Amino acid sequence: MKVKPRLFISRWIPDEGLNVLRPRFQLSIYLRDEALSKEELAQAVVGKEALLCCVTDTVDKEVIASGDKLRVIAMLGAAYDNIDVDFATKRRIWVTTLPDKLTEPTADLTWALLLSIARQIIPANDLVKSGRWCGWDPKVFYGNNVFGKTLGIVGFGKIGQAVARRALGFKMKILYYDRIRKGKAVEKQLSARYVSLDELLVGSDFVSLSASLTAESYHLIGKRELELMRPNAYLINTGRGALIDEKALIEILKKNRIAGAALDVFENEPRVNPDFMRMKNVICTPHIGTAIAETRVEMAIAIAEDIILALEGKNPIGAVNQVQ
Repeated sequence: MKVKPRLFISRWIPDEGLNVLRPRFQLSIYLRDEALSKEELAQAVVGKEALLCCVTDTVDKEVIASGDKLRVIAMLGAAYDNIDVDFATKRRIWVTTLPDKLTEPTADLTWALLLSIARQIIPANDLVKSGRWCGWDPKVFYGNNVFGKTLGIVGFGKIGQAVARRALGFKMKILYYDRIRKGKAVEKQLSARYVSLDELLVGSDFVSLSASLTAESYHLIGKRELELMRPNAYLINTGRGALIDEKALIEILKKNRIAGAALDVFENEPRVNPDFMRMKNVICTPHIGTAIAETRVEMAIAIAEDIILALEGKNPIGAVNQVQ
């Protein structure tokens, strides 16, 4: 009888994904809530043909080298800055992601954060639930208009463009910055204008980060960039935590140089700088861009199908490298 290839899954995934995988693989699944350490992951991939990992995993040279039989590393997400793709490619290991499954949920969350920080939804909710609300008062919880304002989007890939589509309903002016300028058709469809990063920061009421994390985009938003922003502007990050120099952001927020920030991702997850916790003009959510049940099911099924393709000698749909 043919021996099934072995697959290690580093975190819980919905049963729908497991049901695709079980007939074809010997599964080992890590089910504790806390993330695996790099050392634990390196040990777990020994003798495995496939690894299904997530954003909390460090899949560097040491981990990949431990996977002496690895043929595919499948990332349960769109970004893959936690994986050494070059080293995996040298070892003829596929790296595959889910670029199309995260777009709409992440764009939805971006807008939830934008509206919440602009209209002070969190402190207003806290006041009512605390029992301290004494009735309507024309002097409290002044927010900022969203309708008709200028939205600057940093990173104009699928998620950035989805954020822009939603902005059209608010009659917003859309500026965007990306490493590669998009075509005129995209710009026309979304009424978006391509500008430099500095021009975007100076001209936007809301700055939304949707860029991927690379060596070039690390701390893309630092002290100099933050000082370019308007005093009444807000920063929203649903991209990657390290796009922002958090120490610089905290300094800027303490000086009230910008109006506030809404962050779903952090530089040293799951650790969050305690200064953020004490700031009334900051919203923090725990990396929940795709935290929708149907989305997680779609993600699990799609990544399972890609793993099967890779081990059948076919090109995975979400491959980010080429294996000879």
